[in-house]
Amino acid sequence: MGIGATAGVAAIGGIALNANASTDTSTKSTGLVFDPDAYTKLTTTVTDTAGDEHSVTYHFWKAITYCAKPVDATYQSLIVSAPVEIDGKAVDASNAPILLANSIGGYMPSSVADATGVGAGGMSGGGGAPSGSASASASASASASAPGANGNTNATGGATASNQLLALAAGYVVIEPGARGRTLKNSSGEYYGTAPAAIVDLKAAVRYIRSNKGRIPGNVERIVSAGTSAGGALSSLLGASGDSPIYDKYLKEIGAADASDAIFATGAWCPITDLEHADGAYEWNWGSNVTQSTGKVVDQTVSKELRAQFAEYQAGLRLRGLKGSGFGALTARNYDEYLVKQYLEPSATRYLADLSDSARETYLAANTFISWSGGRASFSWADYLTHVGARKKTTPAFDAFDLSAGENNEFGAGTTETRHFTAYGAKNDSTGLSSKRVAADIPEKLRLMNPMYHLERKNPGRSKHWWIRLGTNDTDTSHVVSANLAAAAAGLGDEVNHLYYWDQGHGANTDPGDFITWIAKVTGHKGAAK
Repeated sequence: MGIGATAGVAAIGGIALNANASTDTSTKSTGLVFDPDAYTKLTTTVTDTAGDEHSVTYHFWKAITYCAKPVDATYQSLIVSAPVEIDGKAVDASNAPILLANSIGGYMPSSVADATGVGAGGMSGGGGAPSGSASASASASASASAPGANGNTNATGGATASNQLLALAAGYVVIEPGARGRTLKNSSGEYYGTAPAAIVDLKAAVRYIRSNKGRIPGNVERIVSAGTSAGGALSSLLGASGDSPIYDKYLKEIGAADASDAIFATGAWCPITDLEHADGAYEWNWGSNVTQSTGKVVDQTVSKELRAQFAEYQAGLRLRGLKGSGFGALTARNYDEYLVKQYLEPSATRYLADLSDSARETYLAANTFISWSGGRASFSWADYLTHVGARKKTTPAFDAFDLSAGENNEFGAGTTETRHFTAYGAKNDSTGLSSKRVAADIPEKLRLMNPMYHLERKNPGRSKHWWIRLGTNDTDTSHVVSANLAAAAAGLGDEVNHLYYWDQGHGANTDPGDFITWIAKVTGHKGAAK
């Protein structure tokens, strides 16, 4: 649902909005040159996190194709929203930070082709094709199989519109890119949105923005990416891989602009990433928990084999705990204690400290595994796992033996819908494949899709500022995935702001106002009142 003329009030992601299109007309921009005059003037009401309403008038540019040779412009396009007046006061957003907010979930297609206002990706579900589009049937099946979708997310498990709306009300420019996704296929039955299509598209969007410096509103040197779940993974990848040459041939194929694709800062919520190591990390984290679908623990032989793989991988990373944590090398042997001390106990402490005395007493009485002393919560890793309860996924969680996971589809190619992408998954294939090995192109695709690859190689074009968030009850992936991302970035000297939301599940974003404030802090933005 976009914000159309005389749209009614909608509550999206905890933000109320009401928009009315003005009578301004616009001209259509062509090619890769942004047309500053091709906007429609809209007004929307945004309710901030304190409950205060703000009237925001903004210029809106409907879907613009961001590459010269698109495979499918329905998805390879972006929308731009730039505030011009907030609460009756004129603002100049020409040098404001740019929030590049994707709404991708489940590595599925995301389109803004029919968007008529800010936040359209987060409100419409992001992953569906516009009604009547040629690709509607492909993305309709995607929406039906969105495993990450819940009350915290849009229809495909991606981000809602909260960040976009708050950013607009703060005076920032908001740009929302669409991208191809894993379920798209052409009339010949060939899949054209599998890896690395989504990250190539997001990079092309960044290149379009940067190539239009001086024409497109906002400071193109202060692009801040944001995404949730698979969108969080892609946001992390966008941040880690800035200007990496391994994407050049793919960007050339779609006619991306000749410009940098580096971004300034990265926002990632519950990133589903490091996929080739995610099965082992998942079993290390959740191997002893029963599964939601069966009420039983998974095959412990498989779980233990995957845990052993994780231990070897983690040791090879040679990551160290964040500064001030008191932890040195992070290994499979001490990671549980590190998560408890660095993330989980502080998360519970913040949650409990914010409760009234009576509410805190009630919560502690119902959760006796928590010790509350001196205003601090403490507990064991084992008791924490019991508190979370059933895990969401079976084993292997990502490279399923029967090729049933969404990630198997993400690594599909040609007319082959699903493929294995780990040696362990291929070796134990249960679908009757003749080969027990991964395809020859898989290693390259894994490099293209993993932010850790770029951080391990100290990519000089990476983002130097990281905002990472995760719910403590999120069992869509292992907690070590985001913690490794944070440790890798911090180990390179980057600024990292990484917190967990207590008792929150997948896709939670309970401090969006703090994210907007953080953007101003790291970008040095002082406001743009005229």
